[in-house]
Amino acid sequence: MRQYPKPLERLISELKKLPGVGLKTAQRLAFHIMKMPEEETERLARAIAEVKKSLTYCSICGNITETDPCEICSDPERDHSTICVVEEPDDLWALERTNRYNGVYHVLMGALSPMDGITPDKLRIRELLERVNNEDVKEVIIATNHTTEGEATAMFIANLLGKLNIKVTRIAYGIPMGGDLEYIDEVTLAKALEGRREI
Repeated sequence: MRQYPKPLERLISELKKLPGVGLKTAQRLAFHIMKMPEEETERLARAIAEVKKSLTYCSICGNITETDPCEICSDPERDHSTICVVEEPDDLWALERTNRYNGVYHVLMGALSPMDGITPDKLRIRELLERVNNEDVKEVIIATNHTTEGEATAMFIANLLGKLNIKVTRIAYGIPMGGDLEYIDEVTLAKALEGRREI
């Protein structure tokens, strides 16, 4: 069987390493890049290189940033007594887009998954405990994903923080806006009932 020219083969191989990109998608992307004008491919290559060179992780919260500490941690208008714990930087940005949270964050860089070798020492849990012990923190909101790993991580952190004199909360499970009850799975419905609040 004939193979693609070596440069194209290398591009497909590199694209396949991206999350959610299989062989077919990598091939489609590679052929699309081949059709792009040269100046566009150069801009794409520069943008990728620039992300690696000019961005870093905030030494306080773990967010992706151009400056250290990041703009959120540096903002005196934010409520620094409330820390929202998330798994990844993209979770942080999802919460920021709501424009409803004015506290600060702590990014764990993953969730507990012993099967994958992700143990507490591989996450930024120690750094969270240091922040809680050294700063005037009144509440920690655990906003890990509602997956088996996210739930295990939430319980682990809640147990650690339970010994301290601070409020520990968990984001609610719920029914999506516009969702029909008959199409919602039983676990989500049960969790929504458990997390009900007075109106």
